[in-house]
Amino acid sequence: MNGLDPFTYLSDVLERIVSGAVKINEIECLLPWAWKAQREAVAMDLAAA
Repeated sequence: MNGLDPFTYLSDVLERIVSGAVKINEIECLLPWAWKAQREAVAMDLAAA
């Protein structure tokens, strides 16, 4: 629904949770729309570099 590949999304989110990369007070960044916006911002930063 959010234009995401479900496998890529779930794989990344689960890895972040298991590894402890995301703290409990930052969990909202793993919601699909926030996750997608963050990935797009990183991609744009990499393209500009």
